[in-house]
Amino acid sequence: MNVLAFTAVVFAGSLLAGFLGSLTGLGGGVVIVPLLTVALGVDIRYAIGASLVSVIATSSGAAAAYLKEGLTNMRVGIFLEVATTSGAIIGASVATRLPGSTIEVIFGVVLLVSVYLTLTLRDEPASQSVAAEDDGLVRRLRLAGSYPTPAGEVAYRPQRVPLGFGIMAGAGALSGLLGIGSGAVKVLALDQAMRLPFKVSTTTSNFMIGVTAAASAGIYLRRGFIAPGLAMPVMLGVLAGSLVGARLLMAANVRVLRLVFALAILALGVEMIVTGLHL
Repeated sequence: MNVLAFTAVVFAGSLLAGFLGSLTGLGGGVVIVPLLTVALGVDIRYAIGASLVSVIATSSGAAAAYLKEGLTNMRVGIFLEVATTSGAIIGASVATRLPGSTIEVIFGVVLLVSVYLTLTLRDEPASQSVAAEDDGLVRRLRLAGSYPTPAGEVAYRPQRVPLGFGIMAGAGALSGLLGIGSGAVKVLALDQAMRLPFKVSTTTSNFMIGVTAAASAGIYLRRGFIAPGLAMPVMLGVLAGSLVGARLLMAANVRVLRLVFALAILALGVEMIVTGLHL
């Protein structure tokens, strides 16, 4: 495959990855890293480096649209970034020292876990009763918010904030280790632990993944694992796909979206494990 054809394939795959990642809040890295490593034979560390650059673009493109729609809770996102960026720096430092096959197996396992999380996340916001020990923290940081629906504004209050903060540290470590934005774990923290409405969780996740990726991308850049010729078509494709996905989110059927995406991620996860184990 010549350079032009390779670039075109990478761009097309990145376009799809950005579209799916934007709609689900998982980030395009869960598609683009397996595509580059399994289908195109790129070393996984270079694939992760390109993915981190694309995750920054995805977050920037989708976050702008979601903020305009009034879905993203910026206060929650900024507060939780303290945990995710710290974890991302640690994860990236570890990843640049691990064998590629080990990272592939870890990546495959994380994708399979992502399938489970995607299928079990709630479709509707839970009861907004707030634990007394969390109420003071939510009030002091002004983390409560509201989001628009066809029936009008719906108010919500985060719950179990310390638990969400701890999960976010793990999400950051996975982002640095695998270059995937760790959207699945971020949505787990926001949706399941902190009990935010699903669309607020996915949009706030999209807002956060770019900052997390930027923290770990610096480590990969310093160690020479970001190739401009690979990162550029990945970034442009993911950015274009994320903008289209952001426009369709408001009308998307969440349940169908999760099912289709989960099936694709399941296949990619199994393939990554098989490749990493050389089966």
